[in-house]
Amino acid sequence: MRITLTLVILASCIQSSFALDWPQWRGPDRTGISAEKQLLKKWPENGPNRIWINSKMGLGYSSFAIVKGKLYTMGSRNRTEQLICLDANTGAEEWTAKIGNELQNGWGGGPRGTPTVDGQNIYAMGGQGNLICTDLNGKIIWQASMSELGGKKPYWGYSESVLIDGDFALCTPGGNQGAIVAFNKKTGKIIWQSKQFTDAAQYSSIIPVDHNGAHQYIQLTMKSLIGLDSKTGKTLWKSSWPGRTAVIPTPVFNEGKVYIASGYSVGCKLVNIGPSNQVSDLWINKVMKNHHGGVILYGDHLYGYSDGNGWVCQEFKTGKEVWSEKRALGKGCLTIAEGMMYCVDEGRGDVALATASPNGWEQHGKFRLDPQSKIRSRRGKIWTHPVVANGKLYLRDQEHIYCFNISAK
Repeated sequence: MRITLTLVILASCIQSSFALDWPQWRGPDRTGISAEKQLLKKWPENGPNRIWINSKMGLGYSSFAIVKGKLYTMGSRNRTEQLICLDANTGAEEWTAKIGNELQNGWGGGPRGTPTVDGQNIYAMGGQGNLICTDLNGKIIWQASMSELGGKKPYWGYSESVLIDGDFALCTPGGNQGAIVAFNKKTGKIIWQSKQFTDAAQYSSIIPVDHNGAHQYIQLTMKSLIGLDSKTGKTLWKSSWPGRTAVIPTPVFNEGKVYIASGYSVGCKLVNIGPSNQVSDLWINKVMKNHHGGVILYGDHLYGYSDGNGWVCQEFKTGKEVWSEKRALGKGCLTIAEGMMYCVDEGRGDVALATASPNGWEQHGKFRLDPQSKIRSRRGKIWTHPVVANGKLYLRDQEHIYCFNISAK
């Protein structure tokens, strides 16, 4: 009995420690919410203590996957896009793997997506649409090119973060051969490509959901919100979307409903997936015109930055604006942990801690990133999404990655 109890406790501790990792874009379940506890509820006047900074990451907007003490990101150095592994506790570089030639763009070159860690493998796609799968030492196991799958690079480059789901590695090359492809994650063999769905690629990332007794994949493009059967890639349902210029935020799923938003004056809507996969719009408005800072559902409310409105809290069920705040912090991106929003001002590099609450913007600290990038494009800004993992806050401005201690322990 004692042995059994000890094993249960040990297994629980191991599971708990892994749960605090951040293995992919927007965290373990792609919601943007960290499971962290015992974090600072108020920051010192000059912000939390910086543990380390690494200023050799090169060009790129790639965010972070953090697993078992390692940080994985991407950057472009010497015109080559690379998957980079750092020690998450010290910032020391451990290894790199070549992804492909650098994406060059007037808004800033280099990779945009975030690596995905799954067991013994890491998956990373660069801005040119080159995808690699490596082992934990950076050895390439297999690779693929979106252009060879019929894809055409979007204007600002491929920005998607690869989804690993079961035995599949999924991404969105776009194009007439099938907009979405599922690979065998171990070998790179193509399992299916969505021949019924052939939209061009945009900048959003796929989410997996279980609904109506089936496992499905949801993705957003310029023209469509789509749900695909996970086994075959066949279309289960489709809802039109009037995207403009660029469609970027990741969809949000909750209890059979899908929320989407995009910028360039488009707005947002909530779609209901019925019992027979028939879809209907529950509401549509312009409360949340989210460019690329992301929207997070926390409790019954959505939080994010809306162009023209500022930081916004929006009711999920009705779409009504609960509050907005323009003066406290400029346009940017966010993550949520332990009921607190970690918000980054893309223009000034200010980082704010605020309560994720329908009661209004309540700020508990703010500091400015320093130093800031010397190689960032004049048209680019601080667009890398923040990550909270293992009591630390990770931020990036191109060549600089910063790690701050936000633990209250």
